[in-house]
Amino acid sequence: MRFFVSLLVDGVLAGAVYALVALAFVVVYKASRMVNFALGEWAMLGTRLAATGLYAVGLELPGSIGLACAATVVMAIAFNRLVLRHLVGRSLVSVIMVTLGLGAVLRGATTLVFGGIPSVVPLPIPPEPVVVYGVLVSTERLVAAVIAALGVAALSWFFRRTRTGLALQAIADDQQVAMAMGIDIHRHFSITWALVGALSVVAGTLWAFAFGGVFGVVLIGLKVFPIVIIGGLDSIAGALVGAVVIGVLESLAVGYLDPIAGAGFSGISSYLVLLAMLLVRPYGMFGRPDIPRV
Repeated sequence: MRFFVSLLVDGVLAGAVYALVALAFVVVYKASRMVNFALGEWAMLGTRLAATGLYAVGLELPGSIGLACAATVVMAIAFNRLVLRHLVGRSLVSVIMVTLGLGAVLRGATTLVFGGIPSVVPLPIPPEPVVVYGVLVSTERLVAAVIAALGVAALSWFFRRTRTGLALQAIADDQQVAMAMGIDIHRHFSITWALVGALSVVAGTLWAFAFGGVFGVVLIGLKVFPIVIIGGLDSIAGALVGAVVIGVLESLAVGYLDPIAGAGFSGISSYLVLLAMLLVRPYGMFGRPDIPRV
């Protein structure tokens, strides 16, 4: 029983970090109906920029995170204005190919530019695990989960309580109506991508700190797709629930199924659940079905 509880806690902690990355995906999709396949590469870039500020520039941890956020925000806004703005009205395949190409460029450029810089950004906390009701809990994962949960709460507040957040929700509901109400679509698209840049830094840094080096950060992008599809592509609540579900599922699969089916089975378990969800409810648990109107 203690082993099961330990796996369950690990899964929930991982799910909190997944949720932060999943929100970066959902934010873009809600605003522009664009599928961003370069999310893992954005997180990797943000992590390497934070490490550069820490090790190469000599900044303290808050300064290195701030520098990385500023750099990724500028690059994300530039990508939106210089590339994505010219794809308005084009097919979804064109946009997907652009994000796939961007991911390849970011992977190559990051390896070339930041090759000699350590990839992990350490947080100033003791490495010893804590014991909660007889269950060992990793301090790194616990702190990363708490920070990720605070980030999710802040983003939820932003969307519900600020004028910009409400405008982004209006754009997500109907772009034509939002434009008729005087909302600047392109300005708010830039804000959306700025959020993606900042979230990528925080989520990538937390993942590298709690779960491994920077090369594992790229895998976040692959893990996010089952989460957002199971939860619902356009649902913030669905992203949160889906992240916890996938985190717990992978953790239990590592503990119980990998010893039987072979190492690595846990990596495909989320995709098996994804296939089942597509058969039963293709728009996800909290997603809205697209109803054609004639």
